Amino acid sequence: MKVTATPRPSLVYFLAAVAIAVTGAALCTPSRVAAAGNETSNFLPADRATTWKPGMMAVGGIPARSTLCATLSPNNPASDDTVRIQAAINVCPIGQVVQLTAGTFLINSGNYLVINKGITLRGAGPGQTTLAKTDGAKPFQSEVGAKPSPLILVGPSLFSSTDNVSDAHGSTNLTADAVKGTYAVKVSDIAGFRPGQIVLLDEASGAEWLSDPQGRGQIWASSDGRVVWNKHKPTVQYVDDFAPDAFPTTPQTAGSWFSRPDRPTAEIKQIASIAGNTITFTTPIHISYRSSHTAQLSMYSRPHVMNAGVEDMKLTGGDAGNLRFNWAAQSWARNIDNTVWHDEGFAIHSSFRIELREFYVHDAAWAQPGGGGYAISLSAGSSEVLIENGIAVRANKVIAARSAGAGSVIGYNYMDMSYINTQGSWIEAGLNASHMVGPHHVLFEGNYGHNADSDNTHGNSVYLTFFRNHLRGIRAPFDNQAGGRIDDATQSRNGPQRAAGLMANSYWISFAGNVLGAAGQMGGWVYETSFAGGKPGIWMLGWDAVTPYPTDAKVSATAIRHGNFDYLTNTVKWDPAIADHTLPDSLYLAGKPAFFNAGRGYTWPWVDAAGPTKLYALPAKARYDAGTPFTQP
Repeated sequence: MKVTATPRPSLVYFLAAVAIAVTGAALCTPSRVAAAGNETSNFLPADRATTWKPGMMAVGGIPARSTLCATLSPNNPASDDTVRIQAAINVCPIGQVVQLTAGTFLINSGNYLVINKGITLRGAGPGQTTLAKTDGAKPFQSEVGAKPSPLILVGPSLFSSTDNVSDAHGSTNLTADAVKGTYAVKVSDIAGFRPGQIVLLDEASGAEWLSDPQGRGQIWASSDGRVVWNKHKPTVQYVDDFAPDAFPTTPQTAGSWFSRPDRPTAEIKQIASIAGNTITFTTPIHISYRSSHTAQLSMYSRPHVMNAGVEDMKLTGGDAGNLRFNWAAQSWARNIDNTVWHDEGFAIHSSFRIELREFYVHDAAWAQPGGGGYAISLSAGSSEVLIENGIAVRANKVIAARSAGAGSVIGYNYMDMSYINTQGSWIEAGLNASHMVGPHHVLFEGNYGHNADSDNTHGNSVYLTFFRNHLRGIRAPFDNQAGGRIDDATQSRNGPQRAAGLMANSYWISFAGNVLGAAGQMGGWVYETSFAGGKPGIWMLGWDAVTPYPTDAKVSATAIRHGNFDYLTNTVKWDPAIADHTLPDSLYLAGKPAFFNAGRGYTWPWVDAAGPTKLYALPAKARYDAGTPFTQP
């Protein structure tokens, strides 16, 4: 059966209108090497490869700020600390640090901190400094407080000031196609645009009623398959998007939760220069935007907050997320213990080059679908995000991308134990850059995940790449919030079990150099499976969870599977159409990152599907296993 859930009523407006943001944390300074990813690769075709140089990589890494503008301790006796901290933030000069001492700071009564300029909010460490909302989210409770709010917002506002969730305005048409891999666009009007500005590039979906290849009447999709909304005519119960505003209308407003209406394919850019009617960006375009689809470049109604950071603290109890990046750019979170939240632990909305490092996001308050308990979310065009060397466990979705993700990298994280707290037998997606139409050109490299998948709950994603990951196919055993034990290895009812899955309409997805499955635990597994087949499988491509469980054959036909090893057949399988069997060490790093030298030191790459030793140790997983999420053993 397919699990469906309606968002909690108190969150419906919030999900439709709030600006959603993402953060991360760092344990050590990464090596800032030039990105290896570019527009070509020895195994990725040009339409699938891109330049992956996300987060703070292009600007030399996260700055090491040392000048303190204020040092604050918690109120004694304990009382709400918001006003004092916000006052210090407001007067702190750009480039300096508001330092919080050890102790618990209360952020209650609907209050939240707003970092609206390029400063750093820093604690004494995630085991010493805590920001807590004690009247907010509680473990295993669906209720929110009287005034749902996050703990920290990096950005100008929680909400859009325009009629769209992206907060875009001043749009101008492109007079020629924006070509993938190039840096410039030609526009009809340059008024209002300036160098340094953060802008939105998008196009209309071109969707229309087409014959559904799965045999369910007609589906709302573009003819090229780039955009496929999960909506049918006639409506299909338990399949179609449940939200009232998700169905096609005239004019088309379908799926406008996380994009401008009918413009889910998008990316955020920064303007480098303007000459005549040509606007040049600082980074290359990740997918072509077509003038035949009314491609446009738009300004934002307010400037993005740039060069802001949150470091070295614990966050707990946010009932509209814990840490949100809304309309932020070149900003970061590192060394953050993020727990017990509603909505998203880290949310990244309409943001550019956000970096999350050495984070530990875990134990959502209410691990349910419908946006109620996601660990990390990218939305509304957020682009070139780096999520690296972190831990994300025990949430409904450990990561999701909703009309966002272009040029982003999820690298070297331990991501496991996605679940539904009231239905623990359902195995949720693990490494996942989907959940709303529009995500494209996201790289998953070097992660340890219980599976990879691309869900089509609201619509599809395209051109994702999974490179040198361990996709185990089995969640680590864990206790759910209801007092039960979840153990995929011993509970045969748990499913669907797959190491690498892609739901219907997930097109042009690439898997290379991955290790799939778990040694000694593949009894009863098959190599290729379907949801209807009911057997655990290494691959479950094009699957659908609603009767009669049709398979979308185009998913497998457009997938690249090259140089992957699996523990069922104990062989490496290569794509016969690709002659080159030499895989690079990385698609975005030029050399071994510094965090692999921390602690006892670790072999890199740690996943070597074609080598004699398939798996070494992932630093983030080693920290989790040692019970020291912020200290490298």
